[in-house]
Formats: sequence, structure tokens, C-alpha cells
Amino acid sequence: MGLIGKGRHDSNEKGQISESAIITRFLQHGYVVLMPYGSSQRYDLVIEDADGQFWRIQCKSAWIDEDGTVLKFDTANHNVTGKKRDWRHYRGQCDYFALYSAELNKVYLIPVDEVGATRAHLRLIPPKNKNQYGYRMASNYEL
Repeated sequence: MGLIGKGRHDSNEKGQISESAIITRFLQHGYVVLMPYGSSQRYDLVIEDADGQFWRIQCKSAWIDEDGTVLKFDTANHNVTGKKRDWRHYRGQCDYFALYSAELNKVYLIPVDEVGATRAHLRLIPPKNKNQYGYRMASNYEL
């Protein structure tokens, strides 16, 4: 009897896979990784750098857009109260987003203050119009 996985993943499973990949990448780079007890924090983990400084990390799953040029991710989550769905951003509540792209099997680390308050993207290839300003290349944030 062989082991066979379930195949498709729901959003919680995708989040767990992303978080595991991100933790693994941090450990491979020599960071100390700490996880808060419980689930009431607005960050998923804390890393300690070589200087002994601590950074709050919010893990996110990223996806590639339809034309394959942009890596997208949410920079907020929904706070659902009855029928009302409010976006809650992470500014002031964590220091970095750590993104995992399952399609690319890569992790990216981007400061929370460098992106918008609900959704952001990183370019996989430069824009066709040769615009040199106003975009972030994913390769500059790869961990």
C-alpha cells in the first residue's frame, strides 16, 4: 500500500505549506525562528538576525498572474463581522511579509511599509514599456 495525498489543498493547507517553506528558508539562511504561542498575533513568526535584532514576519502565499509577469499577494486580511468584510492591514503590526510562491518554489522578504495596504505585486520580468520607476522586481527581494 502506497501513500497517496489528497491532491487539492484548501486555503488553510496552502497557508501551512507556505509557512513551512518560509521557516525552512529562514533556517537555511541561519536565522533563529520563533513562533508565538496561540493565534492572536498579527504576525506568524519572529526571526532573530545576526545582530540579535528581532523582526515580526507575516507569512503570505503568493500567486502568479494570468500573463506570468507578476507575483501577487494580499497585504491585508478580511475581518468578517456578519455581512461586513473589512480589510485589516498589517502596518505597525509586523515588519516584513515573507512570501512563498509554490509555482516558483521561492521565498521573498519585503518590508511591510514598501507595499500597499491591501494587495501588492512583484514583477517577475520588467514592464514592456521600459518604465524604470514605480515597480519592484521580485529578484531584489528573494531570500
